[in-house]
Formats: sequence, structure tokens, C-alpha cells
Amino acid sequence: MAKTKGDKDGKSDHGGALARSPSHLLHRVLQLALDIYAEESGTGGITQRQFAVLAAVAENEGVTQTGLVRATGIDRSTLADMVARMITKGHLERHRSDQDARANTVSLTPAGAAVLEESRPKVAMADARILALLKPSKREGFLELLADMAVTDVHAEPEAKAKKLKAPKAEKVAHKDGKKDKKPKKEKAAKKAA
Repeated sequence: MAKTKGDKDGKSDHGGALARSPSHLLHRVLQLALDIYAEESGTGGITQRQFAVLAAVAENEGVTQTGLVRATGIDRSTLADMVARMITKGHLERHRSDQDARANTVSLTPAGAAVLEESRPKVAMADARILALLKPSKREGFLELLADMAVTDVHAEPEAKAKKLKAPKAEKVAHKDGKKDKKPKKEKAAKKAA
């Protein structure tokens, strides 16, 4: 491995700005996870996102494409393209919804179910390899954090999110001098009366 600026004996410097950037670290972890997935699924295997679509359809037979967007996190236009290609390959079929004539539902074909079942052990092996990169005591917490982040709606209530982000900073400022907070006058008066 060639040394780069900031490397010490070929080892990366873990203290830089990138080491404290969640977006950068998540991107690096995603790259690693996709590389592991590609190794386990082999050439000709379905992609991780194709697996996610097949698995989501299997769990929600007759799901609408809007439901698939929610279940997989894949954006609407990309998902529509993926579904169209998977229909062409014979993995999925699309029907008009019985409840809403404007919506399409998606279901697995027998070929799609076979591809999904063939892929499950490969995905399980990839997941096991990814989790093996962590200490056993950290694995469950890692999955919980990822699950929490995965269901977050980044577009919901921006004011509430901004308040949550500012609140810890305000707390730190109030406590940085090491003094305890003063109790409100009403609380002091109630304590004296008791």
C-alpha cells in the first residue's frame, strides 16, 4: 500500500475531519458493505437493491410502487426503472390496484421467488461478514442505530429537528462553567415551606 499524506507507516490518520463526518463514514461503510455483498453474491447475482425490492414484495404481496418506495427507501424514479427491468427479466409482475385504479401493485413471479430464495443465503453471509467487523457487544446496538436512522424522514418538521440539534449545544454552554443550575424561585419557596 502506498503511503499518502497524513499516513504514518501506511496507516490512515484517524483523527482528521473526515473521521468525525457521519456522512463520509456512512459512505465508506456503504462502499465496504456493497463490496462484501458483491463478493458473496458473485457474478450474475442480483444487486443489493434488487434483493431489497424482491424481499419487500415477498413480505407485502400486492404492494403498490409507493409502498415499495417506503419499504426500501429507493427513490420513486429509480424504483420505477428497477421494477420495469425486473418485470422484463420475469422476476416481478405489475397489476392495476383493486383499491385505486391509478396505482399499480407489484407481485413476485415464480422466477422472482426462486431468485430471492437463491439469494437469501448469500445475503445472510454478506450480513454476517459485515457484522463480524464489529465486536460482538456492539453488533445489536449498531443494528438498532442503523434501523433508527433508516426510518427517519429527513423532510419532516425541520423546525423540530433544528431545536433538537441546538438543545444539546445550549446545555453545554449553560454548564461549561461547572456551576449547578439555580433552582427556580417557586421551587425554592416550596422547599422552604415544607
